[in-house]
Amino acid sequence: MSDGAQIRVGIAGALGRMGTVLAAGVRQRGGLTLSALFDRPGTEGQALGDMTLVTADEALATSDVVIDFTLASASAALAARAAAIGKAALVIGSTGFTAEEEAPVAAAAARIAIVKSGNYSLGVNILAGIVEETARRLPADDWDIEVVESHHKRKIDAPSGTALMLGEAAADGRGVGLGQVAARARDGITGPRREGDIGFAVLRAGGIVGEHSVIFAAEDEILTFSHSARDRSLFARGALAATAWVAGRPAGLYDMKDVLGFRR
Repeated sequence: MSDGAQIRVGIAGALGRMGTVLAAGVRQRGGLTLSALFDRPGTEGQALGDMTLVTADEALATSDVVIDFTLASASAALAARAAAIGKAALVIGSTGFTAEEEAPVAAAAARIAIVKSGNYSLGVNILAGIVEETARRLPADDWDIEVVESHHKRKIDAPSGTALMLGEAAADGRGVGLGQVAARARDGITGPRREGDIGFAVLRAGGIVGEHSVIFAAEDEILTFSHSARDRSLFARGALAATAWVAGRPAGLYDMKDVLGFRR
């Protein structure tokens, strides 16, 4: 939106930890105004600070952009409702989507603008670009790729959306689909590592916000790229940048490469 008007922003999952951080970020950022807060069905009418929770449909009707960092299933349903109403754009940060949950998001993007990313950190998105370029230059017959991620014990999906995003970047660099080469679990007598696989290792403990490493390993040298998240506010900053960017955009499914101008 280029006319100087305030962008009205709704927050899904407003009672959750990330929803609280996002709402605070909207209040602090110029050019954005908090238009609606909502959470699970049945919470509408509940007071939250100086605002009252509304229904998802009310938020979609009174906002220019709705930010959703809840659950994949809830985000899929919200995308369908947003497309039906045809007004608000979406910024989706939920992870762990199944193919069935991806479908309504993709369908909704034919009617509204959606930014969807497994991670809204600037650092992580730069890391993804580095991983893609490195994978393009280091041949699979000499270099193995492993993605290692750690998160807090409350996280419900694995590997993390960020780990999968990094795996996809590596697969893109090698010109293959991640589904063809992903090794997402190893247990027992697994046999030797298959050439070209992209492996994933997952840790869950304590209050770890997010740690990701991508390891390129040859027989005689190892190259490691890492990113550490220290506070959830960094994800909020990226999501708010995406919110400012997507307002008024034509319908389509975008990601942080688009927001940051990295798209070739």
